[in-house]
Amino acid sequence: MKKIILITLLIASHVSVNAQSLIGGKNIIKTNLSGDVLQNYNLTFERSINRFMSISASYQTMPKRSLPLKSLAKQFIDNSNIDFDNFKVANNAMTIEGRFYVGLQKMSGFYIAPYARFGNMEVDIPVNYTYTTQPSVVNGVTVPSTTVKTKANLNGSIRSQSVGAYFGMQFQLLTKVVLDIWAIGGHYGSSNGTIEAVLPAGTPSEAGTALKATLDQTNASPFKLSTTVAGNRIITNTDGPWAGLRGAGITVGLRF
Repeated sequence: MKKIILITLLIASHVSVNAQSLIGGKNIIKTNLSGDVLQNYNLTFERSINRFMSISASYQTMPKRSLPLKSLAKQFIDNSNIDFDNFKVANNAMTIEGRFYVGLQKMSGFYIAPYARFGNMEVDIPVNYTYTTQPSVVNGVTVPSTTVKTKANLNGSIRSQSVGAYFGMQFQLLTKVVLDIWAIGGHYGSSNGTIEAVLPAGTPSEAGTALKATLDQTNASPFKLSTTVAGNRIITNTDGPWAGLRGAGITVGLRF
């Protein structure tokens, strides 16, 4: 009889441990479905530190596409010579965050999450400009000045570093499936970058001067822009603050 009771207790203990292992687990890997719909793909790894805290790292990437929120961008980048219809942008970012839960289970319930984000945005900016060549003499023949309307493509990247916080709720749906609902948050930091255009060989020097003058007309406050000409390269350096909202998002993941 004692042997039967002992065997029963051992089996019950084994089943209980396996059930806890099945439902629990210190790790979650997940993706943001709302970001995926917008082609802003995201993958996050979260690990529990204790019952009330976890740390996570996520990587997001968006392939090059037309500029989103075009009308809003025009308000912040004031230059009628920029072709916003063909403005292209891509980005990727790494985010490190800590989460503080107030739920009864680890990595479950309401949380507040401070985070640091390191981003890189690639841009492709078409700019219309006009230049006028100086009169010249070729083989004894005077060539009059010519006015040329053309377009240059500026390419480059803007790097950003920012910190912020957001809050949300995470739920255990099934034995291995979690649902993470972000509410709202934001981040603030700094940015700097370099954008440049390379004019074709043989382009008159007046073209580079005119393109610089066109870019100097840009008002992108609070960002500071500084443009220089180096041979056939027109280089614009950017420097300024960086801010963003972390809006509502729905994330699903597997716990293990």
